[in-house]
Amino acid sequence: MFQQEKEKFELNINNDNSSVLKFLGVDGWDVYNTSVPIEQEGRLYMFGRVEKRDEWARSHVCLFENVGPDTWKKCEDAVEYPLEDPCVMHIDDKYVLCGTHVLYHCGELECFYAYFYAGKDLKHLHMFTHGPKDMKDIRMVQMNDGKIGVFSRPRGEHIRAKYGSESVVGFTVIDKLSDLSDDVIQNAKVIQDLFAKDEWGGCNQCIALKDGLIGVIGHQCYLDGEIQVYTNISFVFDPQTFKINDKKIIGVRKSYPETPAKKSFLTDCAFTSGITEPVGGRVELYSGISDAYEGKTNIEDPFINYRI
Repeated sequence: MFQQEKEKFELNINNDNSSVLKFLGVDGWDVYNTSVPIEQEGRLYMFGRVEKRDEWARSHVCLFENVGPDTWKKCEDAVEYPLEDPCVMHIDDKYVLCGTHVLYHCGELECFYAYFYAGKDLKHLHMFTHGPKDMKDIRMVQMNDGKIGVFSRPRGEHIRAKYGSESVVGFTVIDKLSDLSDDVIQNAKVIQDLFAKDEWGGCNQCIALKDGLIGVIGHQCYLDGEIQVYTNISFVFDPQTFKINDKKIIGVRKSYPETPAKKSFLTDCAFTSGITEPVGGRVELYSGISDAYEGKTNIEDPFINYRI
């Protein structure tokens, strides 16, 4: 069982090399579930979900610049986006920002969409498309042949009825960024046996590896009583065979320093952001922690045997 795998992983945790990020320019707001750091013109940036501790699904996304060790400052001259849980990808020589846009109707949460923004300047990106209704965690990767791999994440009772798990991950390929549409994403072929009964999860970051393989940094989740358990995982995906290899846990909530949680059921939640480029066979793993903070820990590169 995945729960037993997680408990075994926790026996060997040493979080001496972990830390909690500090965000300047957003006093009174939490910043969490960030993107991975990304460099532009010699400066290091990160998108972050900004939200009041006592509010839910009422966040916006801001751009932050690295100004010191584990310290990030809000870019006052950058566009803010009506999103949550941002990720940033480099596709077709453009930066692509993806996040979840929540829609309300008569004061009640109605549905959500993945919104995509793109451009050359991280401070000023423009919306160009959206994903299917009620689908989060859509990710892309520029593959070695120049084409674009697209990972979907259908979730719901119809998925549970068909597959047993609460969510699945699909994959498809497009030729260029302008081909991305909700129909393309919706019709992505499902990767079998990624999650067990009643589990859910998805992709957070996708990396082109050697031999056409794709490395995925993701999250895998389950309920433990009333607690929603979120873990950081990795696996290697073969687009030719649709098989996954070397799937493993790379981080859990205990991998990061203790902090208060946004809600009591999120005390064991580590929502994956992604990893940095490897240095000496190791990477920095970033993760939202308990929907209130962003943590970082140093781990062995999960794709050390698959790098180009």
